[in-house]
Amino acid sequence: MTQPTAKRFPTPTLDKLPDDIRTRLLAVQEKSGFVPNVFLTLAYRPDEFRAFFAYHDALMEKDGGLTKAEREMIVVATSSANQCQYCVIAHGAILRIRAKNPQIADQIAVNYRKADITQRQRAMLDFAMKVSTEAHTISEQDFTEIAGHGFSDDDIWDIAAISAFFALSNRMANVTGMRPNDEFYMMGRLPK
Repeated sequence: MTQPTAKRFPTPTLDKLPDDIRTRLLAVQEKSGFVPNVFLTLAYRPDEFRAFFAYHDALMEKDGGLTKAEREMIVVATSSANQCQYCVIAHGAILRIRAKNPQIADQIAVNYRKADITQRQRAMLDFAMKVSTEAHTISEQDFTEIAGHGFSDDDIWDIAAISAFFALSNRMANVTGMRPNDEFYMMGRLPK
């Protein structure tokens, strides 16, 4: 880690964390070569850490009508709208890797409507953005429109849940002053 994890709240040291959290952080470090700052920052509150990552994993790591890359598209687009530097950078890296496309995350973060994505994906992001920025206006017409692109009720639930969950994540990242790890910036940009 080349910069502070977060500005506002102290980052607990690995030896002070409960065993289950320490084990998870070490597994992440083994897989990626570093510990993403979101893990270190949220470890400040162990019970909330567990709940956060249980819901994260339930939304982001399952199979279904949305690909894992499409799930990351939702995170990048809505996090950009919520001005969350951490999530745009970190999930942009994951999106580049999962989509095997070095440009897609930047395109979606800046303006998903002009990104090189399918009409179906654009409809998915339109719905996600509406959930993220004006959920109170969601109507039956919105459900009809997105279903017209082949999304099932479970897919629509997933789009909404990912948008809502990352609204929480975006706000906590901003409140804590969470910094993206330097490692994220180059991930997925160059072929291995």
